[in-house]
Amino acid sequence: MATLPPRPSSTEPPAADTTRAALVRAALTLFGSQGFEGTSTREVAALANANIGSIAYHFGNKEGLRIAVADFIAETMQTIALQAIGGLDGPAAKPAGAEAARAQLLTGLERLIAFIIARPEAGDIVRFVLREMSQPSAALDRIYNGVFEPAHRRLCLIWEEATGEPAESERTRLTVFTLLGQALYFRIGAEVVKRRMGWETFGEAEAGKVADVVRDNLLTILSSRIGSDA
Repeated sequence: MATLPPRPSSTEPPAADTTRAALVRAALTLFGSQGFEGTSTREVAALANANIGSIAYHFGNKEGLRIAVADFIAETMQTIALQAIGGLDGPAAKPAGAEAARAQLLTGLERLIAFIIARPEAGDIVRFVLREMSQPSAALDRIYNGVFEPAHRRLCLIWEEATGEPAESERTRLTVFTLLGQALYFRIGAEVVKRRMGWETFGEAEAGKVADVVRDNLLTILSSRIGSDA
């Protein structure tokens, strides 16, 4: 998980850094659950156990705090992407061959599912992003440019290596969105899934079961597309 912000080496982080991180995490939770307009800076400060004046000190204003939340989400997802599909900065190195590319797609989806389902902070992140997508702001631009667009491009390049289909073709781009959508649904529709499945919670065991099904889906798609001229 990305840290907020980079800290000097010491046994304990400076108090200002601790306060800043607490404010960002509180804002992530409240902006996601109540909306940006529906959340007061006083509520954020109270949840973070901080003085309300610390928001102006660290972020300038409420909008600055919103941007800091977006940057936190981008940094967090960049870390997940680095573990799953390689770094997003700079030119991407293609996997060494189709077999390696297919393995990377499978591993990437499994790690995304493990994060989306089993990590509790994923719920706050998805709620925040969904609200931003319904009413786009500069915060969504930061998340899109910082992680969504480069991660999608990277996955499209891996797909090209795995199947031979051009990375920037319309079909490839839509296919990658479909693959990502399978994973994201299980967080967006978490309550519906848990009720229908009879699960009390989402954890590592449930994430593993979902990953098994998504893996089978991906393998089926790959087997139908490898060598295809479509």
